[in-house]
Amino acid sequence: MPSKGINPSSTTISIKGESNWFKGLDWRNYIVYLAFIGVILYFSVSLFDEGFLTSTNILNIVRQTAMISLMGLAMTFVISTGEIDLSVGSITALSSLTAALALQAGYGVLGGLIVGVGTGLLVGLVNGLLVTKVAIPSFLVTLGTMGAVKGMAMWVTNTAPVPIVDKVFNYIFGSGDIGPFPILLFWTVIGTIVAHVILKKTSFGRQTLATGGNESAARFSGIKTQKIKLMVFLGSGFMAGFAGLLYAGRMHSGRFTFGEGDELSVIAAVILGGTSLFGGVGTVIGTVIGSLMIGTINNGLIIMGLDVSQQMIIKGIIIILAVAFGKKTIKN
Repeated sequence: MPSKGINPSSTTISIKGESNWFKGLDWRNYIVYLAFIGVILYFSVSLFDEGFLTSTNILNIVRQTAMISLMGLAMTFVISTGEIDLSVGSITALSSLTAALALQAGYGVLGGLIVGVGTGLLVGLVNGLLVTKVAIPSFLVTLGTMGAVKGMAMWVTNTAPVPIVDKVFNYIFGSGDIGPFPILLFWTVIGTIVAHVILKKTSFGRQTLATGGNESAARFSGIKTQKIKLMVFLGSGFMAGFAGLLYAGRMHSGRFTFGEGDELSVIAAVILGGTSLFGGVGTVIGTVIGSLMIGTINNGLIIMGLDVSQQMIIKGIIIILAVAFGKKTIKN
């Protein structure tokens, strides 16, 4: 009579299948998610009595990281093409001031929005044209514009802050809440959805990744790589300008200090999230998780009593580790 036990051959096949699945799994794609969980668990245990897990603190992390997340979304496209933008922090400062000046002049919320975002678009256009038309490496271009734009932000009001008393502007761009959730969370969610759809579901997103993966091959296949690069720099300038509005709305003023050092946090979030520094690989969701992870680390370190200098050291280490363990693309 035939045995009704377990078929050894089927068990062997199942085990081999699972083994092959684990071998084929690229854990580098999930490092940021695992690390984020690890960071939350660590601070949850070590700062349990300090209120780390309270809803107030969690929402505070969201508020603190919203601008980094939004700039990181645009930076994902820039880095995916194999380029970089170091000017985003300076753009946020100048945009916050120009928007505040427009509001002060009586142009209203729409005027402030147009002027602030327009400032970012103008700097992004300059960056893009210098990279694509003059063929200057993006690192050098944006390093130069970072200093120039920072100087303009200091000069335009002689380093004085510009107060914003428009309650509607402050509510929409930073200070408002919708129910128990800060409006900055909704801006982050909307930006993430739009950026994810563009990168993964449109021809522009595919062409962006192709340009970064192998620019020569992309060009021969009919992709206008220089146009793609110009567009991503425009997008980076736009989002940095919008982040300037959020800083201004949250702090009720425009200041030349806004965005100071943000370029480091933005690049760290993008690379940590899984976008390749060498181009060709990009992930929007990973960028947002990377931003939240950095914000969580900063928040935990502050609660622990560490100062700004120590936080900067941690950020630098994070970037090094992200590049070391991140996915790389080989360019021919």
